[in-house]
Amino acid sequence: MKGKIVEVFDSIQGEGLFLGEKQLFIRFFGCNLNCRYCDTKLNCFTEYDPEELISELRLYKDDYHSLAFTGGEPLLQKDFLREIARLAAQENTKNYLETNGTLPDELEEVLDYFDIIAMDFKLPSSTGLKDFWSAHRRFLKVASRKDVFIKAVICQSTEKKDLQDAINLIKETNSSVILVLQPNSLEDNAGMRKKLEQFKEMCLQQQVTTCIIPQMHKVAWLR
Repeated sequence: MKGKIVEVFDSIQGEGLFLGEKQLFIRFFGCNLNCRYCDTKLNCFTEYDPEELISELRLYKDDYHSLAFTGGEPLLQKDFLREIARLAAQENTKNYLETNGTLPDELEEVLDYFDIIAMDFKLPSSTGLKDFWSAHRRFLKVASRKDVFIKAVICQSTEKKDLQDAINLIKETNSSVILVLQPNSLEDNAGMRKKLEQFKEMCLQQQVTTCIIPQMHKVAWLR
């Protein structure tokens, strides 16, 4: 079994509810989506077998909050992902999965070896793609067996209808989950800030717990 890995590195988590935590990152190659705001264009990788990758991870000696599996989309390599997460879990590592939330069947196969799921809602007016509400609903049902939160990238193009669909899905599936509104880092201006505040208020009025968290690693010039 071989996995396609872009890089292994340690840094500070710059997004979502675990902002500021020190993590060891494994970036997986490949994605099943092509969101127009994507800031992670991957064009090369190194192949590892699971034991090789675990050996490389052991070279990092610091005390990390968790091991972050990111991409790309890690669930595209579910068999390798499951094995490396299993090996990491045997060493008492807390496993953190960053995912676009569109592959619920694959999540079901690896879920036992993960502690935290950072799931995206891909709003169609943000991504420029079709909607994924059916897949997101199934994904959130599975992910809710673990510690899960949701991120949604907000752009100038993001429509209220998409946010309302996200609110409805959360209320129907897991009303206690926290929704992080993440501004597109390429569109930081007064208009964007006003939209974010309006969207946050829209969520709170409907009893969906919401916060606004930018990509702070971009601000701090971190990876």
